[in-house]
Amino acid sequence: MDLNAIFAFIAVATLLVISPGPNGFLIAKTVPLSGHRAGLINIAGFVAAFYVHGTLSIFGISILLVQSANAFFVFKMLGAAYLIWLGIKALRNAIRQPAAQSTLAEEPVQKPVSMKGAFYEGFLTNILNPKVSVFYLAAFPQFMPVDGSALSAYSLVTAHSLVNVLWFSAMVFTLSRIKSATNNPTFKVWLNSITGVVFIGFGAKLALTKSS
Repeated sequence: MDLNAIFAFIAVATLLVISPGPNGFLIAKTVPLSGHRAGLINIAGFVAAFYVHGTLSIFGISILLVQSANAFFVFKMLGAAYLIWLGIKALRNAIRQPAAQSTLAEEPVQKPVSMKGAFYEGFLTNILNPKVSVFYLAAFPQFMPVDGSALSAYSLVTAHSLVNVLWFSAMVFTLSRIKSATNNPTFKVWLNSITGVVFIGFGAKLALTKSS
């Protein structure tokens, strides 16, 4: 595959990855509570979802999602419901934190997410997002050669995954370096409040997305 096409795709993917989205806010929610390992496992979930979406796009299954209004509606509503659920859970934790402090509770208000839970959060946040499939369906024809094989398509998926790994790993380790600040109860209330509202906003935006 032409290296120029790969570099052009990486440029487009980078702009997509660094723009504010659910993945960045998921990392920001996970690392202060559960540490950098859980954040890295979030990223592993992202990558696994990308390869599933990429495989579906390569074999043309994602086209059914885009072309079928009913399938697109069901899929996007599942993704929207999941994002809104994450937002409600974060807001609930923000409300419970001051109450726990006032009663001097010894148990942490939020339990750190397990490694399996961190993976599934990262995976579900992306696998239930039809915009990832739409991105691949739009990108593959533009950056692959006319006689491109599945291997060429997977090279684009890998490039997109590597951009995600580099960007979000940098975010994970940056957040872990300021862990003392992020462990502050007031910061956790603020973070949960912000991420809760943002996740609900992303969910609502996804629910209102129209199939093209």
